[in-house]
Amino acid sequence: MAMMMMSMMVAVNSTSDMEKNLAHDHAQVVPITLFVAVLCLCLLIGHLLEESRWINESIVAIFVGCIAGLVILLITKGKSSRILTFNEEVFFIYLLPPIIFNAGFQVKKKQFFHNFLTIMLFGVVGVFISTSIITGGSWWLFPKLAFPYLTARDYLALGVIFSSTDTVCTLQVLNQEATPLLYSLVFGEGVVNDATSVVLFNAVQKLDVSRLNGKALRVVGDFLYLFAASTALGVIAGLVTAYILKALTFGKHSSVREISMMMLMAYLSYMLAELLELSGILTVFFCGISMSHYAWHNVTEISRTTTRHVFATMSFIAETFIFLYVGMDALDIEKWRMTHLRFGNLMGIYSCLIFLILLGRAAFVFPLSALVNYMNRRVEDTPSITLQHQIIIWWAGLMRGAVSIALAFKQFTFSGVTSDPVKATMITNTIIVVLFTTLVFGCVTKPLVRHLLPHHHARRVDKRPDESGSGSGSPVGDLNLPLLSFHESAETNISRAKESLSMLIESPVYTIHYYWRKFDDAYMRPIFGGPCSNPNPSPNPSEC
Repeated sequence: MAMMMMSMMVAVNSTSDMEKNLAHDHAQVVPITLFVAVLCLCLLIGHLLEESRWINESIVAIFVGCIAGLVILLITKGKSSRILTFNEEVFFIYLLPPIIFNAGFQVKKKQFFHNFLTIMLFGVVGVFISTSIITGGSWWLFPKLAFPYLTARDYLALGVIFSSTDTVCTLQVLNQEATPLLYSLVFGEGVVNDATSVVLFNAVQKLDVSRLNGKALRVVGDFLYLFAASTALGVIAGLVTAYILKALTFGKHSSVREISMMMLMAYLSYMLAELLELSGILTVFFCGISMSHYAWHNVTEISRTTTRHVFATMSFIAETFIFLYVGMDALDIEKWRMTHLRFGNLMGIYSCLIFLILLGRAAFVFPLSALVNYMNRRVEDTPSITLQHQIIIWWAGLMRGAVSIALAFKQFTFSGVTSDPVKATMITNTIIVVLFTTLVFGCVTKPLVRHLLPHHHARRVDKRPDESGSGSGSPVGDLNLPLLSFHESAETNISRAKESLSMLIESPVYTIHYYWRKFDDAYMRPIFGGPCSNPNPSPNPSEC
């Protein structure tokens, strides 16, 4: 009898546990279902407002998020404004990789690498300049606004957080075919800026500010190491994927395996970078470039079309998800209640941050543009960065977005939650700055671009030499001959080497690009795949 009673009790307990598990699973499914429904609504509204002069998809997502947050706030009677709780680890592991990988996979490589030095100046040197100005300015101004509670590391992190840009609003307005130089600079700087910000943020977190004593250059050293190692890992991952796809010819049996291999290898490269404490953003970006240059040509035609749409779709959903959450989180009552500063002090902090962002951006865009124009003035057929272009580049980098939010949460919260009033204040500061820059500056972007470039849809603003580099008048046009030849005299070879060195000094980007193409055609493409860029390829398809 006792045994029967015990069996019945165990059965009752098991049933109770099962019901609890089902209730828990149901409680998890409900918010995800609601969030997906709001995502669908966001896509629908974005499509209806696509031709609007003032609104773009990022602004639509934030507006829908704010409205959804307000509705939830009313339903819960002021307890919560979010369907899901933000977790910066989820952002960096699941949402950011498809966005960055698609940027590398879809990038116009010719324009990107033609303007590589300028992009690196804006995206790397510019971040250091902007970070220095925002860090120094906030360190000096915040105590005057009754907010002296941040540590030295917090100020450094703050400079990096607000130096991370979001150029999506501007890219949605620019015409890539009409303004290839401007589009390439804005797009390239945006990606490199995000990668640099994350790498620099990780370096700052590892920095022992109490023992600087002349060791500040260690941050630069760590940054350079992370940048180089992360880039190398991404390129290697892309080359390995290309070789596997070419050697094993998955497409003969299943195009699904081809697409799966590319997706999983890209994600594996990102996770390996994070495991090795490198920059996953840089790794997956250059993995995307390598895959589009080699691996994409080793798959079937169906897989080529599918991969482009799949990667673009994943990136679009992830971006919409992030902006939607930002709109909801702006109404988080808990964080606002923890902020003990008066309204006037809070407005002063917001204004201070906006001013420092404007100043930090201008401090490098215009001087570096002048430097680039000075360096390129001796190179024939190289377009300069006009004042109109400089203003648009400056404006494009004023918006703050997902990376700033994620870095702020990583610095000032634990899994999206904080009970410290100072840290809660910094989170609300970041959200308000992101909302203000995206909504206000984003709404002005379309009219500004159309005013500065009134005919940019009808004509090409700048011209580049054709891919073969043999356009008339181009300094690269004389590079059709090899650098050295064993069939000619030493005097001829020395003369040719001097000419090549002279052209390398006068037009380093074009010269390096030309010799890279020759190396790529001769060695890389036969091994890893891809069509030859040589205008007169060999009859043998395995040779360029």
